[in-house]
Amino acid sequence: MSWQEVTVTTQNEAVEAVSNILIEAGAEGVQIDDAADRDNYQYADETVTVDWAQMPGVKTGAKVSGYFPENVHVAEILDSIRVRVQALASFGLAAEPGTVEQVAVRDEDWATEWQKYYHPVRLTRYLTVVPKWETYQPDTPEEHVIVLDPGMAFGTGTHPTTKLMLEAEEFVLRGGEHVLDVGTGSGVLSIASKYLGAASVLGTDVDEVAVRSAEGNLALNPVAADVRVQVSDLLNDVKESDFDVVIANMLAEVLLSLIPQLPAVIKPGTQILMSGIYQDKLVAIQSALTDQALIIDQVMQLGEWYGVIAHKPLEGEV
Repeated sequence: MSWQEVTVTTQNEAVEAVSNILIEAGAEGVQIDDAADRDNYQYADETVTVDWAQMPGVKTGAKVSGYFPENVHVAEILDSIRVRVQALASFGLAAEPGTVEQVAVRDEDWATEWQKYYHPVRLTRYLTVVPKWETYQPDTPEEHVIVLDPGMAFGTGTHPTTKLMLEAEEFVLRGGEHVLDVGTGSGVLSIASKYLGAASVLGTDVDEVAVRSAEGNLALNPVAADVRVQVSDLLNDVKESDFDVVIANMLAEVLLSLIPQLPAVIKPGTQILMSGIYQDKLVAIQSALTDQALIIDQVMQLGEWYGVIAHKPLEGEV
């Protein structure tokens, strides 16, 4: 099968926003080549090394590639993609140079190229991501292996926002919780929640394509067999309201839309884990949480990215 690739050259802080633009334009998946991932790469197996100098990819900034099926008239949507990418500056996101290029690529060539260096990655003390084509043996009984098929949404899992959220999950989850994973994406956070003892997990994403992608990865991990995934634009279609933990790793601008919706699905004591917050958006996120009478418990930082742990106060709690 042939795919059409649209690649946007941008900056680290705009990766999530550009990815969203491409998905909304009709891409069936994205590939992220982010120089920051190389800086944060942690080998799960010390015998495996990567000579990054010999690998294709950017040395600074980032490239985000969207993959469109051959029946999509990509040429007709390039201008609108360019306009939306350039408009990110109005949201305070550095997205320069913001160039948009189109090339044709064969699916089999793409897969072979990236499989050359996608190896198991130790994300936290207890969690390791392993591509489905690799065989990996955990070092200790406490190490949990999350199997993922990068498919057309390749990512090493080392982006600071993902690592911050996984660390927050390890800190908060103690077992038996009912978890809501908003914008589940690859499903990695839902799978991690089950490994960390969650009793139930509901994941949401914006459309059927994203939901199917998550379901494919969930199927690779027996621990996540009972995780449910549904289409929902943020919390608009979530009917449940008995969650103990809400997790959301997404662009800060989207988090600002999510936060006012939280009271409908949380109860006193519910903990809220958020990541995807670039340094210049932290104050706005903190203000939005306090405006909803939510208490901020901890602010986490990894490089220029932040995560926040908060909760809805119990009765009588100041």
